[in-house]
Amino acid sequence: MYRRLTYTGVLLVMGFMVLVAVLAVHMKNGSYTQTAIRQSQTVLTAGSAEGTIYDRHFTPLEERHDAYYAAVDPTPLSLAALYPHVLEMAPVVRGIQTGEPFLCRVDTPVIDSPDVTILTLPERTAKAPAALHVVGYTAEGKGVTGLEADQDALLRGTSDPATVTYAVDAEGKVLEGELPVVHPAAGRKDGVVTTIDRDIQLLCERQEVEKGAIVVMEVKTGDILAMASFPTYDPEDLSAALDDPDSPLIDRCLYAYSVGSIFKLVTCADAYAEGKTGFQAECTGKTEVKGQVFRCHDWRGHGLLDMKRAMIFSCNTYFIDLSTQLDPVKMRETAQALGFGTQIALSGSIVSASGTLPSAAELELPAEMANFCFGQGKLTATPLQVTQMTCGIANDGDMPLARLIAGYTTDGVTVENEKQPMYAKALPRNTAYFLQDMMIAAVNESENSNAVPANVFAAAKTSTAQTGRYNEEEIELCHAWITGYFPIDAPKYAVTVLVEDGGYGNDAAAPVFRAIAEGITELG
Repeated sequence: MYRRLTYTGVLLVMGFMVLVAVLAVHMKNGSYTQTAIRQSQTVLTAGSAEGTIYDRHFTPLEERHDAYYAAVDPTPLSLAALYPHVLEMAPVVRGIQTGEPFLCRVDTPVIDSPDVTILTLPERTAKAPAALHVVGYTAEGKGVTGLEADQDALLRGTSDPATVTYAVDAEGKVLEGELPVVHPAAGRKDGVVTTIDRDIQLLCERQEVEKGAIVVMEVKTGDILAMASFPTYDPEDLSAALDDPDSPLIDRCLYAYSVGSIFKLVTCADAYAEGKTGFQAECTGKTEVKGQVFRCHDWRGHGLLDMKRAMIFSCNTYFIDLSTQLDPVKMRETAQALGFGTQIALSGSIVSASGTLPSAAELELPAEMANFCFGQGKLTATPLQVTQMTCGIANDGDMPLARLIAGYTTDGVTVENEKQPMYAKALPRNTAYFLQDMMIAAVNESENSNAVPANVFAAAKTSTAQTGRYNEEEIELCHAWITGYFPIDAPKYAVTVLVEDGGYGNDAAAPVFRAIAEGITELG
């Protein structure tokens, strides 16, 4: 009996051992691999394509290139094929150590190994985009400033990432015989369409301005064709920008400065409304208002002047004397109608300063009114405000409101939700005609003007705005301005140039205006 039980036990053990051997053979052949071994999946994600910030012609403002990511099942052959093309070694080292699939940047779209899968993803270049202060920058996949921040939900709200999915065992190693599942990034053409013209923007950015701003607008619509702020910065080195004493992160197009003589256009507009255009004054190099002495920039004086000659010579004392003939309340209303003292909102975070417009009570003081009429004193304005005013003058008194965003696109070809231009009735038509004549004369009848383009007729007015600040040589720092439009016969472009602490407007700003007018005309 005992021997029979022993024999039966031996048979059971032998049978179990055979069963285990059969199962092992089947598992080795793959029959039970998926059922018994596979525990999970590993998904490698290269990233998602983003929406685009376009110019008005659907040209991206950011430069892009194809980035290549290799999804790798680490085997001796795949690693040998991968090695010459690796751009980042850390994930490769981890993959070798763990034996698990990994993702790394490579320099080619083709690697000859069945265990390497290439994912292609469009990415921004490290180079700063055109209109950097407008476009802004990103960090950790989110917009931080400019349109990148304001339009973050649109640009990055839809996620369709490029992925490779592996079947892996409990140790995270790729299962033998299982092919990866590849999901390429969807090609996105959607995005925000701006009014910027990339060619004009780059033309402005190439100008030699150390500190300052250039704004170009379309006269008829108010569309902003360029906004260039100087100096610029490197989005890849923000610490340097933060430490820079010239504050390159500031968008000077939206920053308020002392205005100077370009404001004499507003004074002329009010004089026209009040019937004072025939006013004449003798410039002796200085004048006095209620005991306060004001001096002209030309200490020798300009002699007897009418309004047109005063504009050509940009004679301060003429406009100071004129201030005594004008109603402070009406003068302020004229300035306000032309946009002074009012913010301009272009996008969520892209908003110009309102500048400073003296109150009616302040302008009751004769000295304050005198300063106001030649653009000094408490008055400040932004280059964007000044350009919008110039559009109003050039557009016969109908001032288009500045616009930066044209609309949105889903296909990279057509604009959706586009709004029509909006206008403020800034000036009566005849007043606008009068100011146009003044601006034409200021450039074309001045013997020393540096603002005259060689290939187009332009109208403009310069400024040398006092700041009350002095350099080490005790010379007062002045902002150099010019604002103007062209062509004269059919105004299309309004341009404002500000050179911060640049000195005389005719020396520092006018040559830049001339170069931009010539460059835009050559672009057609």
